[in-house]
Amino acid sequence: MFNTFLNWNTKDYYMSSVRNSVQLIGHLGKDVEVIKFDSGKSKSTFSLATNEYYKNNKGEKETKTEWHNVIAFGKTAENMNSMLAKGSEVLINGKLTSRSYKSKEGLEKWITEVIANDFMVFGKKPAPF
Repeated sequence: MFNTFLNWNTKDYYMSSVRNSVQLIGHLGKDVEVIKFDSGKSKSTFSLATNEYYKNNKGEKETKTEWHNVIAFGKTAENMNSMLAKGSEVLINGKLTSRSYKSKEGLEKWITEVIANDFMVFGKKPAPF
Protein backbone atom coordinates (compact mmCIF):
# COMPACT_ATOMS: atom_id res chain seq x y z
CA MET A 1 0.00 0.00 0.00
CA PHE A 2 2.69 2.52 0.97
CA ASN A 3 4.80 1.74 -2.10
CA THR A 4 2.09 3.18 -4.32
CA PHE A 5 1.84 6.55 -2.56
CA LEU A 6 5.10 7.12 -0.71
CA ASN A 7 8.74 6.61 -1.51
CA TRP A 8 10.77 4.56 0.99
CA ASN A 9 12.30 7.60 2.74
CA THR A 10 8.89 9.18 3.29
CA LYS A 11 7.41 5.88 4.43
CA ASP A 12 10.21 5.32 6.96
CA TYR A 13 9.76 8.84 8.35
CA TYR A 14 5.98 8.42 8.56
CA MET A 15 6.18 4.99 10.18
CA SER A 16 8.74 6.10 12.78
CA SER A 17 6.64 9.15 13.69
CA VAL A 18 3.52 7.06 14.46
CA ARG A 19 5.11 3.98 16.03
CA ASN A 20 4.16 4.96 19.57
CA SER A 21 1.48 7.55 18.98
CA VAL A 22 -1.69 8.02 21.03
CA GLN A 23 -4.64 10.35 20.48
CA LEU A 24 -7.40 10.48 23.07
CA ILE A 25 -10.47 12.65 23.41
CA GLY A 26 -12.04 12.65 26.84
CA HIS A 27 -12.92 14.54 30.01
CA LEU A 28 -10.67 15.26 32.98
CA GLY A 29 -11.67 13.29 36.06
CA LYS A 30 -9.91 15.70 38.41
CA ASP A 31 -8.07 19.01 38.31
CA VAL A 32 -4.54 19.04 36.94
CA GLU A 33 -1.88 18.53 39.61
CA VAL A 34 1.42 20.35 38.97
CA ILE A 35 4.82 19.74 40.52
CA LYS A 36 7.53 22.37 40.16
CA PHE A 37 11.07 20.99 40.37
CA ASP A 38 14.07 22.88 41.78
CA SER A 39 15.35 23.16 38.20
CA GLY A 40 12.28 25.26 37.32
CA LYS A 41 10.75 22.50 35.16
CA SER A 42 7.13 21.47 35.64
CA LYS A 43 5.28 18.14 35.57
CA SER A 44 1.49 17.85 35.43
CA THR A 45 -0.68 14.80 36.06
CA PHE A 46 -4.39 14.09 35.71
CA SER A 47 -6.82 11.32 34.85
CA LEU A 48 -8.74 11.32 31.57
CA ALA A 49 -11.99 9.43 30.97
CA THR A 50 -12.79 8.20 27.46
CA ASN A 51 -16.15 6.67 26.57
CA GLU A 52 -17.05 3.97 24.09
CA TYR A 53 -20.66 3.46 23.07
CA TYR A 54 -22.12 0.19 21.81
CA LYS A 55 -25.28 -1.91 21.84
CA ASN A 56 -25.47 -4.99 24.01
CA ASN A 57 -27.07 -8.32 23.03
CA LYS A 58 -30.53 -6.91 23.85
CA GLY A 59 -29.99 -3.91 21.57
CA GLU A 60 -29.68 -1.50 24.49
CA LYS A 61 -27.15 1.31 24.35
CA GLU A 62 -24.21 0.77 26.71
CA THR A 63 -21.32 3.02 27.68
CA LYS A 64 -17.88 1.76 28.66
CA THR A 65 -15.56 4.27 30.33
CA GLU A 66 -11.78 3.82 30.31
CA TRP A 67 -9.52 5.86 32.61
CA HIS A 68 -6.08 6.98 31.46
CA ASN A 69 -3.23 8.46 33.49
CA VAL A 70 -1.80 11.48 31.66
CA ILE A 71 1.45 13.31 32.41
CA ALA A 72 3.12 16.27 30.73
CA PHE A 73 6.33 18.22 31.24
CA GLY A 74 7.59 21.76 30.75
CA LYS A 75 5.49 24.36 28.96
CA THR A 76 2.84 21.77 28.06
CA ALA A 77 2.40 21.01 31.79
CA GLU A 78 2.11 24.70 32.63
CA ASN A 79 -0.42 25.33 29.85
CA MET A 80 -2.52 22.35 30.93
CA ASN A 81 -2.59 23.67 34.48
CA SER A 82 -3.87 27.08 33.38
CA MET A 83 -6.30 25.87 30.70
CA LEU A 84 -7.81 22.64 32.07
CA ALA A 85 -9.99 21.72 35.04
CA LYS A 86 -12.07 18.78 36.20
CA GLY A 87 -14.69 18.11 33.50
CA SER A 88 -12.76 19.79 30.64
CA GLU A 89 -13.07 18.04 27.30
CA VAL A 90 -9.65 17.74 25.68
CA LEU A 91 -7.78 16.03 22.86
CA ILE A 92 -4.39 14.65 23.94
CA ASN A 93 -1.57 13.77 21.53
CA GLY A 94 1.24 11.76 23.05
CA LYS A 95 2.85 8.38 23.53
CA LEU A 96 2.35 5.40 25.83
CA THR A 97 4.87 4.52 28.49
CA SER A 98 4.94 1.92 31.26
CA ARG A 99 6.93 1.92 34.47
CA SER A 100 7.13 -0.10 37.65
CA TYR A 101 7.31 0.93 41.30
CA LYS A 102 7.30 -0.73 44.73
CA SER A 103 4.06 -0.54 46.70
CA LYS A 104 4.00 0.12 50.46
CA GLU A 105 3.71 -3.65 50.88
CA GLY A 106 6.92 -4.16 48.86
CA LEU A 107 5.15 -5.54 45.78
CA GLU A 108 6.21 -4.53 42.29
CA LYS A 109 3.36 -2.70 40.53
CA TRP A 110 3.13 -1.55 36.91
CA ILE A 111 1.44 1.58 35.62
CA THR A 112 0.78 2.71 32.05
CA GLU A 113 0.70 6.43 31.34
CA VAL A 114 0.22 8.73 28.38
CA ILE A 115 2.99 11.30 28.06
CA ALA A 116 1.28 14.27 26.43
CA ASN A 117 3.18 16.21 23.78
CA ASP A 118 0.37 18.63 23.01
CA PHE A 119 -3.35 19.10 23.54
CA MET A 120 -6.45 20.92 22.31
CA VAL A 121 -9.28 22.09 24.56
CA PHE A 122 -12.90 21.80 23.44
CA GLY A 123 -15.09 24.48 25.00
CA LYS A 124 -14.26 26.69 27.97
CA LYS A 125 -12.56 25.80 31.24
CA PRO A 126 -15.33 24.65 33.61
CA ALA A 127 -16.12 26.84 36.60
CA PRO A 128 -14.86 25.52 39.96
CA PHE A 129 -17.33 23.42 41.96
